[in-house]
Amino acid sequence: MRENKNLRAALTRYLDMMDQKAYFEAHEVLEEVWHPMRRGKDPLQNLVKGLINAAVAFEHLKRGKPEAERRARKVIASFDRHRGLCREDIREADHFVQACQKVCGLKKRHREIFDVLVS
Repeated sequence: MRENKNLRAALTRYLDMMDQKAYFEAHEVLEEVWHPMRRGKDPLQNLVKGLINAAVAFEHLKRGKPEAERRARKVIASFDRHRGLCREDIREADHFVQACQKVCGLKKRHREIFDVLVS
């Protein structure tokens, strides 16, 4: 039960951080819950990892350093690979759906970078 509460709180904070364009912080928030999920072989660990990597992708773009676009495309692939795990029948589905919609919306805003990846 506590793990679900931690996951829900982390996803809520992730959404807030993504809205504030605090992508590095959003990634950090989910990493805190991802580590125990990974050790426990949680079936949602890959979805959480995909959301973490999505935040990293947008942080690369925000910083605008050389190779930022290439790096962003590389790490967003994890989100794209695991996005199918985001379904209505998973725990915390409402939060996961909002997070996935947030990432997809950001990808569409950066269509020039993710044009081959946007679905």
